[in-house]
Amino acid sequence: MITVAVDCMGGDVGPAATLPACAAFLNSHPQAKLLLVGRPDVLGAYSEVVNNVRCRVVPATEVVAMDDPVEVAMRKKKDSSMRVAIQQVKDGAAQAVVSAGNTGALMAIGRYLLKTLDGIDRPAIASQMPNALGGSTTVLDLGANVDCSAEHLFQFAVMGSALVAALTGREEPTVGLLNVGEEVIKGSEVIKKAGILLRNAANTGDLNFFGNVEGNDIFKGTVEIVVCDGFVGNVALKASEGLATMIGNFIKVEFSRTIFTKIGAIFAYPVLSAFKRRMDYRRYNGAALLGLRGLVFKSHGSADAFAFEQALCRAYDAAHNGLLDKVRQRIAHAAPLLAGEGLSSELKSIPTL
Repeated sequence: MITVAVDCMGGDVGPAATLPACAAFLNSHPQAKLLLVGRPDVLGAYSEVVNNVRCRVVPATEVVAMDDPVEVAMRKKKDSSMRVAIQQVKDGAAQAVVSAGNTGALMAIGRYLLKTLDGIDRPAIASQMPNALGGSTTVLDLGANVDCSAEHLFQFAVMGSALVAALTGREEPTVGLLNVGEEVIKGSEVIKKAGILLRNAANTGDLNFFGNVEGNDIFKGTVEIVVCDGFVGNVALKASEGLATMIGNFIKVEFSRTIFTKIGAIFAYPVLSAFKRRMDYRRYNGAALLGLRGLVFKSHGSADAFAFEQALCRAYDAAHNGLLDKVRQRIAHAAPLLAGEGLSSELKSIPTL
């Protein structure tokens, strides 16, 4: 049995989304248990879920608001549903935790309570984006680290590989380094140095490094994992969500225009609906906070029940497939590559534009 702790109070919607999601998740995962963390008086209104034999309510009297500063969440709300939920993982009562709450607070509390894994300097946020091949591309970092070194990007690649391997069973997923072009001579010094580290890792069998990729490769499905700093990753994530919303609105508008567009839309509906479903970011909800000594998954703050259920599924799969051990093993094996011997000479050998 895999036990997942749920911050039932977090996010824009709170229990109105998280509790129905928990009910649907339990129906599809008979080997799962849930710890429902939140105010008992509020959670009690959802008796069908709360009274499930595979659920247990863990009381928490406070809630971290979406606009709370990190300092408030850390120092003044020590009995928040978010903190108590993460504590369940630290104490070993749960193998993973899911929250739709404040991202900054979740990362800060996660780092404070769980600490980072040996060999990891900074945790990263990793999630999936739909691609043209009908699958998804895992991208990290998506906002936790705006200013990254080459070593950080290398660590992201190793952790991302472990994540995809755990969730898909493919032990050597392809990795691409996001850049302004495919050529090794392009990009900043940080990107060039990261490229050297990744190519060395490919030579030693630690990573299946494809090479530099560009932004459109995320959606083309050129590689299974794209590595970038948090600023670029977050922009790409928000752009993809905006595109999905635009497509949904376009379909609605076309069905409400003239009789001719309505007729055309009716014939095109199966294709448009399939495309809309593929681009629906709710299906890819659930970002992993990689690099911590415990599994923490972040749901979109505005997630509805369907989207939050997807986050629960990802957390369950990660725990079931031993993601934490996979990250530890891969980081330990790749650690010697971070020593940096010969990096400066390799950088000098790369011509500049």
